[in-house]
Amino acid sequence: MSAAFDDDMIHAVATVVSTEARAFNNFNRSGLDYWTPNINPFKDPRWGRGLETPGEDPYRIQNYVKSLVDGLQNGEDPSILKVVSTCKHYAGYDLENWNNITRYGFNAVISTQDLAEYYLPPFQQCARDSKVASLMTSYNAVNGVPSSVNKYLVQDVLRGHWGYQDNATLSDYITSDCDAVQNVYDPHNYTSSLVEAAAESIQNIELDCGTTFPDNLPAAYSQGLFNESYLTTALLRQYTALVNLGYFDPPSSSPYRSISWDSVSTPASQQLAYESAVKGITLLKNDGILPLNAPANSTIALIGGWANATTQMQGNYYGIAPFLHSPLYAAQQLGLKVNYATGPIAQAYGSNYSVPTMQAVDGADLIIYVGGIDITIEAEALDRYNVTWPAGQVEQINEVCSLGKKCILVQMGGGQLDDTAWLNNDNISAIVWGGYPGQDGGTAVLDSLTGKFPPAGRLPITQYPADYVNQVPMTDMNLRPGPGNPGRTYKWYSDAVLPYGYGLSYSTINTSFDTAAQSSYDIQTLLSGCSEKYLDLCPFAKFTATVQNSGNVTTDYVALAFVSGQYGPEPYPIKQLVGYQRLSNVTGGSSQTATFAPSLGNLARVDDKGNSILYPGDYLMLLDVPTQSMLNFTLTGTEVMLDEFPQPPADEGMA
Repeated sequence: MSAAFDDDMIHAVATVVSTEARAFNNFNRSGLDYWTPNINPFKDPRWGRGLETPGEDPYRIQNYVKSLVDGLQNGEDPSILKVVSTCKHYAGYDLENWNNITRYGFNAVISTQDLAEYYLPPFQQCARDSKVASLMTSYNAVNGVPSSVNKYLVQDVLRGHWGYQDNATLSDYITSDCDAVQNVYDPHNYTSSLVEAAAESIQNIELDCGTTFPDNLPAAYSQGLFNESYLTTALLRQYTALVNLGYFDPPSSSPYRSISWDSVSTPASQQLAYESAVKGITLLKNDGILPLNAPANSTIALIGGWANATTQMQGNYYGIAPFLHSPLYAAQQLGLKVNYATGPIAQAYGSNYSVPTMQAVDGADLIIYVGGIDITIEAEALDRYNVTWPAGQVEQINEVCSLGKKCILVQMGGGQLDDTAWLNNDNISAIVWGGYPGQDGGTAVLDSLTGKFPPAGRLPITQYPADYVNQVPMTDMNLRPGPGNPGRTYKWYSDAVLPYGYGLSYSTINTSFDTAAQSSYDIQTLLSGCSEKYLDLCPFAKFTATVQNSGNVTTDYVALAFVSGQYGPEPYPIKQLVGYQRLSNVTGGSSQTATFAPSLGNLARVDDKGNSILYPGDYLMLLDVPTQSMLNFTLTGTEVMLDEFPQPPADEGMA
C-alpha cells in the first residue's frame, strides 16, 4: 500500500479494519488491541520483515502512521477509542536471523544522530503527534541495553521528551514483544536472573507478552527489587485503555457496540481491497508493449511460481479472505486463451518445471512471467542473504524469454530484487512490481497490465545491486557512508539499480514547479508566526507544481518533492523527501496541480547530538524521480534549534 503514496487510502483501509474489528469483538471473535503498524524503517534490503513496513523513508512512514492510526483509533465518537493501535517495534529493529545473530540477542549500536534522524521519527509521530494508545518494545538492545529495560529510550525520550504519559484521555501503555522480557536475561545477559529481568522491565513497561511477569514478579517483589507503585501504574494504564474503549459501558453508550456482521467484507470494502492493491503497482520498464492490447484470438502463456498465487498474495499476518483472485484467474477473465505452467520460487528448475513450461509456451503469442519472492524467502525470523532473483527462476525466465516471443515480467514480493539483467535484456519488454497485493491481487495485476487501471505506484524502497550485500553487514546500523559501508537508503547511497520513488507511466507526464511566491525566507520571521507547541511542526511555505499529461492515457500520478543542499553538518545527504501528492485521473491533454507544504522540521538537519536544527543557506527543491524540475530558495537569519534531543547516559555507548 505504501507504494501508492495515497494517505487518504491508508486512512480508508484503517477505518475498514477498525470497523470490522469492532464487529468481530461484538460477537466475541477478537479483542480490541491491534498490534499494528510495524513502522521500523526498511533500511537494509535483506530484512525479512521489511515487507510489513511502509518503506525506507521516515517522512513517508510518519505520514502513513498519521493516517493509519487515526483510521484505527478515531471514529464517529472521538470520546471513545475505536480500537487500540500499537506502534512497533521500539526501537532500532531490522534484523531477524543473519549470520547466526538473532533479533533476540542483537545489540544495535546506533549513533544519537542516526537514532534521532532516522530510527525514531516514526515513533515520535505515533506517540507525540498521533497519540497512539500503545507501543511495543523490540527484541534487540540499543547500545547495550535491551529495549524493554532501556530507560533512556522509554523514560527519557518516549515519556519525557515526547510527553507519552498518563492523561485524562490516553492509556499510553507499553508492551514488550513476545518473550522479549525473558530475553533481557537470555540471550542478552543484561540481568543475572529472570526475576531481575521482570523487576527491571516492570519499572519501564506495563505489559509482558509472555510468562516472565506472572512467573517472576512475585519473587521480585518479595525480594524488594521494585516498588508496588509500578504495578499500580501498569494496571492503571491498561485499564484506562479499556475504559477509553468503552469496555465497561452499556452497549447503548457507544456507536461501535452496534456494528454487526453486515459491516464485514462489504462490497465497498472489497473494492477498497482492490484499490489498495492496484494503486501500489509500479511500472519499472516498458518498451511500449504496455498497456497490453492483445487481439481476441491471442494465446497468453502465464508462467511462474506466482502465476496461480492465492494465499501467497496475502504476505504474512493475514485473515481469511472472502475470495482469492490469482493472476491466472484474472487472465482467464480476459476472454483469451491462457496456457499456464507453474515455476519455482526457491527450488531448482528441473524437468518437472521445464517440460510443462515449454508446453505452455508453445503456440503462445505472449509470455507473462509472474515470479519473485514470498514468505518462504522473506519473513519474520527469516532474513535474506542476497537480493538476487532465485537461480531456478532465472533459468526459467531465460528459457522462456529467449524464444523470440514478447515477454513481460511481473515481480512479486516485498523486498526488492536486483533487476539489472532484466532491465538490460531486450527480450524482456516490460517489468511491473506488484508486492503482496492481497485478495484481489491477480485482478489488480492484470488490470494494470491491460491499462484498465494504469500503474502509478512509486518504489517505497531502493532497489540495490546484488553486490550491495557484500559491502555492508546487516549489523551495521550507520546510515552515512564510511569504512565498510557505502551508505544506506536513497539519502546516502547513489548507486541504486532503481532509486527510491521510481515509477514509470503509460502516458507522457511532464512536471514543473510553478513560480514560488518568494525566494527568500527569514528563519526568525517564520518562527514568530508559529503557534505550534513543537517547533518542528511549524509550517514553512506551500509550493505547487503543474503535472501535464501530454499523452493519451488517463492515469493517476504521484508527484514527489525533495530538498537538497549544503547546509548543516557534513556529510550532506543526497536529498530528502519533503512532500508528495497522488493525483487521480489526469486525462490526456490536461494538467493538474500538486501541492507540497513542508514543515520547518522537514527542512531541518540533525546534528551529532540528535538536535534538530534549521540552518540558513541555499536550498534546492527537486521534483520527481528522475528530477524533472528544480526550485531554489534561501533561508536567512540565524540557525534555530527546533528540537533539543535528550542525551543518552555516557555508559550506553552512543556516539
